[in-house]
Amino acid sequence: MKLKLNKIIVGLFIITALANCSVKDKFKMTDSRKVPTNAKERVAKNLEEGKRIRFGNLGNSGSGNFEFASSNELWRATINILDFIPLENVDYGGGVIITDWYNNSEDNNEYVKIMVQFLSNEIRADGLKINVYEKICSKDNSNCVTSTNESLIGQELKLAILKKAAQFKNNKVEEEAEEYRKKFPKRQSQF
Repeated sequence: MKLKLNKIIVGLFIITALANCSVKDKFKMTDSRKVPTNAKERVAKNLEEGKRIRFGNLGNSGSGNFEFASSNELWRATINILDFIPLENVDYGGGVIITDWYNNSEDNNEYVKIMVQFLSNEIRADGLKINVYEKICSKDNSNCVTSTNESLIGQELKLAILKKAAQFKNNKVEEEAEEYRKKFPKRQSQF
């Protein structure tokens, strides 16, 4: 009976360890000149960068740890960039942000609507799809024609969002590294 219980515990431990592994982290290209050769320095650098095994909330008290949109740099950057325009539909679970029709001047009968689709949580150019729609109405707003805007607005928005997301990510990494340095001042090494 004890042997069976031990096998179950070891099996659960292995499943938990494998569930916390990330395939994407294993295949990242690295520059060998930036990786320390000393094992202790490598461990310190990996811990500083947040690369460690986590077992969820094992040993922590509390009801749970939930990651909301504020933890996704790409999402935060998009909301930050589009803060000038009213949002019509925001669905974090579905990965879509749709703005309302926007006109920056009252004389003009041209309106713009932007739809951002998140194809990935990673900060990559192919992780975002931006569609810009244009609506041109007659003077009395009775006749409107809607079309896809093929100008550079979509590309400029994508570039601005990616830049802002990269800034958010860098700030987060720096804050985590600073917290680690404060927590473990003796583990710092010369990289």
